[in-house]
Amino acid sequence: MTDTALNMAIAFTDPAGEIDARALTERLGLPLYSDAVLTADQVTGKGLQHIQCEQLLICSAQGRRLQQTGRKAPGPVLADFVTGAVAHRRKFGGGKGQMIAKAVGIKGSVRPTVADVTAGLGRDSFVLATLGCEMQMVERSPIVHALLEAGLEQARQDPEVADIAARMQLHFGNSIDWLKQVAGTEQRPDVVYVDPMFPHTEKTALVKKEMRVFRDVVGDDTDASELLQAAMAAAEYRVVVKRPRKAPCIDVGDLKPSYELAGKSSRYDIYTLKSLG
Repeated sequence: MTDTALNMAIAFTDPAGEIDARALTERLGLPLYSDAVLTADQVTGKGLQHIQCEQLLICSAQGRRLQQTGRKAPGPVLADFVTGAVAHRRKFGGGKGQMIAKAVGIKGSVRPTVADVTAGLGRDSFVLATLGCEMQMVERSPIVHALLEAGLEQARQDPEVADIAARMQLHFGNSIDWLKQVAGTEQRPDVVYVDPMFPHTEKTALVKKEMRVFRDVVGDDTDASELLQAAMAAAEYRVVVKRPRKAPCIDVGDLKPSYELAGKSSRYDIYTLKSLG
């Protein structure tokens, strides 16, 4: 799925951002909001309620961020591997004891190569890269890919996390096609990690602003069953699917998880192909 039809434009806040913004208008086929530099208030969204577009992709010397417009718009969404919640998790997140680490098979000296085929803002990939895994990240939304691209570039320039970012390789494209390309080759990953966006229902609580923005921008992953099948064909050792704790498994006929790891709000369905050792 590509980005849904939104009234979106690209803007900038400084000269470096202008260079990036003008390049992105060509690459993404989106209009430049204005030749004027945005003010500090506008960047936070407070001054954007009268702008005639739903989303702004804002470029600056500090990177890229996606900002909804409107009076009640949440704050910006960006891929940040240097500060905030991701930095806190890197330092205090529990290391190899984290459920995601156990799900992909990290133990002892074992560090599987992992393909995160629903990369999003890259947070799960960053956690696994922090623990020593070589990551292949695939993202098919050009807008989310642009955010992730900027976040990785920032991380590569930061001495604290540059070595982690070096283990994260980003690909743009359809994950099903990418998996079919690497299946049966030397590039096949040990583990394929899947965290799909499922169809929204009225009972679903989309609390995080990222989820609201993502649903507006990329829609639902209606091809999750096909994605799981492609993952099973490509992975060497296992496929891991992240799900809300009470959600059903992905429906692929008689295919069922080998086992699951469940937490308070989410769980990991593990489909084992052979032992990681």
